[in-house]
Amino acid sequence: MTEGNFVDYVKIHVASGKGGQGSAHLRREKYITKGGPDGGDGGRGGHIILKGNKNLWTLFHLKFKRHARAEHGSHGSKQRSSGADGADQYIEVPLGTVVRDTETEEILFEITEDGEERIVAEGGKGGLGNWHFKSSTNQTPRYAQPGIDGQEVDVTLELKILADVGLVGFPNAGKSTLLSVITAAKPKIADYEFTTLKPNLGIVEYREFKTFVVADIPGIIEGAAEGKGIGHRFLRHIERNSTLLFLVPADAPDIVKQYEILLDELRRYNPEMLDKDRLIAISKSDMLDEELKAELKVVLDKGLKAPYLYISSVAQQGLMELKDKLWEMLNTETD
Repeated sequence: MTEGNFVDYVKIHVASGKGGQGSAHLRREKYITKGGPDGGDGGRGGHIILKGNKNLWTLFHLKFKRHARAEHGSHGSKQRSSGADGADQYIEVPLGTVVRDTETEEILFEITEDGEERIVAEGGKGGLGNWHFKSSTNQTPRYAQPGIDGQEVDVTLELKILADVGLVGFPNAGKSTLLSVITAAKPKIADYEFTTLKPNLGIVEYREFKTFVVADIPGIIEGAAEGKGIGHRFLRHIERNSTLLFLVPADAPDIVKQYEILLDELRRYNPEMLDKDRLIAISKSDMLDEELKAELKVVLDKGLKAPYLYISSVAQQGLMELKDKLWEMLNTETD
């Protein structure tokens, strides 16, 4: 998935169909006198329906299609014939899409399962034909109901990635490099900050053909919860990850302090994030010898208060141990 094709926020205008008008027809046949009313009902207007599609990873297909309109219902006709219902308009969205009323910002619902269908704008009901209104005192009603108008609403679609593991770290911590090594993803990698501008997804192949999904989130900096940097725009994607993998480079001035800053930004964005399972990976550890690791162990054991391990994406060190630990954490939660 290229960065330019990743779209996780769109606003669209939807309009459901109007209901068809009921018929005020009177039955007239050669050998039947005073046949009476036989006007049929109008058809229902088409719904606007959002449908989950597990094969979609982004809202890119809606980037240039900001309007959706369903068909109107057909009018009723003679012999109590009902009009046809208007065709429903389906909008496919990736799993994890939150639907919000643009005007009130109220969350309407979210799509989390493949094939799940939710109506975002109901079609108008068709009007009743005149045969519904006949009675002993009104045997020839010459009126019928008009169809009810459809709904028009502006909705905002927000995608929250459904991944098992979310990578959290400062810019240039090595998140994209790690993703490129343990998955088949090809994120942009360079030696400057904010190389990653959009989240990247990768599928990790584990033992015995098992897999899990990892999301690389753009780098978070201090003050991200208040809008600094670009990582704050994608913090919502981490909300759906069951496990958070913190990456702190071995050459960081203070590993414990960097971890605490990242943790604080998540807490200020959403305190519930701290309830997730956490694992810390000390990246770029190929530059550390055993003596340095022994010195660090004393500091890290006291300050991190979370499980940690050493890895090096470039030197391919500690990656299998990392996969084992992540798989264990993911499946301990579901057992």
